[in-house]
Amino acid sequence: MAAASTPAIKALVQAKVEHRVHAYTHDPRSDSYGTEAVDALAEQLGVTGEQIFKTLVIELSSGGLAVAVLPVPTTLSLKAAAAALSGGKAAMADKAKAERTTGYVLGGISPLGQKKRLPTVVDESALRWDRVLCSAGKRGLEIELAPAELVRLTGAVTAAVAVS
Repeated sequence: MAAASTPAIKALVQAKVEHRVHAYTHDPRSDSYGTEAVDALAEQLGVTGEQIFKTLVIELSSGGLAVAVLPVPTTLSLKAAAAALSGGKAAMADKAKAERTTGYVLGGISPLGQKKRLPTVVDESALRWDRVLCSAGKRGLEIELAPAELVRLTGAVTAAVAVS
């Protein structure tokens, strides 16, 4: 696999950010991409599910799409995400619109290297860890990096947007 095989990985390489890429076999029948990543990687890498983050695209009532990045085992508080992004109210974005805007397919949407950089909120729990994982921009591919770098490269705000 080439070092810069997705826009997300390319963005990390260009920014000279220390990272590791982890691949696992994606099951096309899987209906929970995040859970699949946790099941495939947590034990192997010695991390918990709370260190593996999912990327959700939301639509803000103030206009436009935004991104929320939160631990896989949690649920997004749309209200908290909208407040963190000063966006009025929020709803989950239409799948086709999310894919078209980010340049990634659902289940492989990375917070990094998106076609159009979107306002982003990262759940503040990320900062408790020395490393977190998020999608590398393809189903079955995760990036491991320092949470501070994830926040910096996405221009994210951090806030409590995850609900257990």
